[in-house]
Amino acid sequence: MKSRIFGLLACWLSVIPHASGAEKPSPADDPAFIAKSARAIDTHVAAWYRKEKLPVPAVTDDATFLRRTFLVAIGRIPTAEEARFFLEIHEADKRVQLIDYLMKSPGYSSHMTNWVFDLLRVTDDKPGFNGSFEPYRHWVRNAMESNMRWDDFTQALLSAYGDGWDPETAAVGYYTRDRGMPLDNLANSMRIFLGSRMECAQCHDDPFGTTERHDFFELAAFTEGQGALRQNLMRDLWDELADDQRERSTEYEVARIMWDRVYGLSLGGTGDGKIKLPEDYQYRDGEPGKLIGAKTPFGKGVRISEKNDKGGGRKELADWVVGKTGEQFASVAANRMWKRVMGRGVYEPVDEYKPTKELHHPELMNTLISLMVQLDYDLEAFQKVLLNTKTFQFVPNPEPSKVVTGDDFHGRQLTRLSAEQLWDSLITLASGDPDKKPRRGLDDRIYMNRKPVLVGKKNMVQVSKEVLALESEAEVRAYFDKLLDEVKKDGGSAGGGDSMMGMARVQSYDGKAQVRASELPSPAPRNHLLYLFGQSDRIVVEGASREPNVGQVLSLMNGYVQEQLVNNPGAHLYKSLEDAGSDEEKIRRLYITILNRPPTDEEMGWMRDEVKKSGQNGFRNIVSALVMSSEFLFLQ
Repeated sequence: MKSRIFGLLACWLSVIPHASGAEKPSPADDPAFIAKSARAIDTHVAAWYRKEKLPVPAVTDDATFLRRTFLVAIGRIPTAEEARFFLEIHEADKRVQLIDYLMKSPGYSSHMTNWVFDLLRVTDDKPGFNGSFEPYRHWVRNAMESNMRWDDFTQALLSAYGDGWDPETAAVGYYTRDRGMPLDNLANSMRIFLGSRMECAQCHDDPFGTTERHDFFELAAFTEGQGALRQNLMRDLWDELADDQRERSTEYEVARIMWDRVYGLSLGGTGDGKIKLPEDYQYRDGEPGKLIGAKTPFGKGVRISEKNDKGGGRKELADWVVGKTGEQFASVAANRMWKRVMGRGVYEPVDEYKPTKELHHPELMNTLISLMVQLDYDLEAFQKVLLNTKTFQFVPNPEPSKVVTGDDFHGRQLTRLSAEQLWDSLITLASGDPDKKPRRGLDDRIYMNRKPVLVGKKNMVQVSKEVLALESEAEVRAYFDKLLDEVKKDGGSAGGGDSMMGMARVQSYDGKAQVRASELPSPAPRNHLLYLFGQSDRIVVEGASREPNVGQVLSLMNGYVQEQLVNNPGAHLYKSLEDAGSDEEKIRRLYITILNRPPTDEEMGWMRDEVKKSGQNGFRNIVSALVMSSEFLFLQ
């Protein structure tokens, strides 16, 4: 029989839309498979203990498991109701049920979205670009919500081509986000998906690795040719209207809708498969300016002749990354997921692949790679297996890892919450379960100077499709005239001020909005708590920081915590006190709500004295102390 926690929470889940999205059934839907796979992993970890003659850690208590699992699986602490339900029941399989509940909740995809945004450097816009990456951001978010397989996700990004506003091809944002920097984009791709650090080889042979500059340019040939679709048809019109930029004429602004927000988001070419060596090329294996064909530097060899005129290089690269690099693609994906769940990679850094045979525990890595392949790169199912291991449930380990280059599997090390985990936990305390709120949708309206035009008549998806179908300069000019006339009749006109049209700036929430980090602008504004606590600026891969600074302390003492929690009688955390029959019960509930555990006897004595001395203000003081405590700010 289901416990009352999961009976009640299952009712909630039934009315919250959650697209598992997996087109193929997963073995992880079978509890027996989950248990068997988790045991296999634990067996290898146990073998490590025997080999190293280490004592096996104890399994952590329910309260620590509860908070850890919520933060790792869905990126926030439990609500007061979720915490009390779990802690007050006594069923042998309640931990398994909790994991099932969390992995089916919309909070999982929200948390994964934060991770992927950081990994791919997804931004709403970028300096110097007057368009928006809104459709690309939305595509990535939907991919996480539908649990798109990691190999399919990778393939879609690396082989992307076409209209940036078309939901089927919006993955082109992966390339258009780095337009003008194709070599940097390629280096990031190799780092993200294969754990190969090649950025040095853009300029010279890598002195710390095996990649030569010639190798890098042969690989870059696969993605060469990333111009916008048919943008040359508008070049003369755009140059003519550019003189109106200072006056912000309506003609100029309408042209910019087409130039930046349609052509600027499109991706032409399918990858030339050939590239010229740079004019400063300095090695004997090639001459400056020489045309060379595409060639892969390792794995199963893939080549395209420099005489090829058929393109198709990006698809060849995607096929090679996903299926022709031996264990490497699966190993990097598995190791990234291990770090997400366990706190530290089997090998570190996670973006520097190490062959399994060279690891301190090759048997475990082999098992993880096999599991990733068996699950068909279903990251949700893979993490579900890891969450069900005893290894995940070990007591925290305050000592640094004994293995410099990886995990020693000897209990989770203490880490400060990420900026996103902290924010999502604070809004949970302030307004209850944030996953019940609608998520940010695709804003496909046409904007001029931050104001929507032609609302209900035409949107960017339609405009983009129509513009990219034009086949001559005359057709482009005629379409521009027609669109300009429609805008003027609709009342749209140019205005003063900054006319950058990034959608995040149009629809962004202010710093007090009670929505999850995945719904906020990416990256967050510089005055936001997320920025103060180290959210990535999305300039470099995985650029987030957990380093402390004075701004964080001031923010907790004088900012959001005080305003939205401590001094806000309407905060959700105070609702848990409404039917409490005594001061002791109120104190207990505050501890469970904030730290997800009951107070010790000693803590209860301290807090009782505080309430006796300060009256109702004592409860606010307790909230302030608990939220700013290291226990709240750290994941055990």
